[in-house]
Amino acid sequence: MRLLYTPFSPFSRKVIVAAYEKGVHGQIDIVLTDVGTHVPLETEVHDRLSRTTPLMKIPVLIDGDLTLFDSRVIAEYLDGLSENPRLLPEGGRARWLALKQQAIADGIMEAAILCRFEITRAPSRWPEWERSQKRRIIQAVDALDAQFTKQSPHIDIGAISAACALGYLDFRFDDLNWRKGRPALAAWFENVESRPSMQATRPSAAAS
Repeated sequence: MRLLYTPFSPFSRKVIVAAYEKGVHGQIDIVLTDVGTHVPLETEVHDRLSRTTPLMKIPVLIDGDLTLFDSRVIAEYLDGLSENPRLLPEGGRARWLALKQQAIADGIMEAAILCRFEITRAPSRWPEWERSQKRRIIQAVDALDAQFTKQSPHIDIGAISAACALGYLDFRFDDLNWRKGRPALAAWFENVESRPSMQATRPSAAAS
């Protein structure tokens, strides 16, 4: 298997963490991929990427003649490659809670990435739009705070997604200080962040 990824993408990290937790990371060749973020849309980079994924988004998993994109789809595929622990509970309330948590965390990552793009557009930034994205982030972190109040040795796709979202806020938006007023969530994150899968995928502070 090959995974096309970018090193500072929280969605890429989410998929790689999932692979570690399932014990299949050693079966994946992780390929650093240029997505042409800082170049015009009509370039060779984008043409090449579009031949793999029509959305031109990372991550992309290639397994033989099967090509999958979107971190949610890839994570579910990886979940089926080995036995327990299950990242997606098979049914019942636990499954829907995990999927809900994943949706909230994915929303945080999407809004944060959009903010990052807006910040790098300086001086032509749109402050009102940027504030609206940050509002989404704060409200979503509050939603996670209401759910992740207990320590647990088990980790599912909701927890993985939440941890990667909060880790991305630490990496790019430490000014938001998401831990303030959320001691339970901060304690939960500290516990999850110590896992080998999270330590192995932590983005470098020296990144641009």
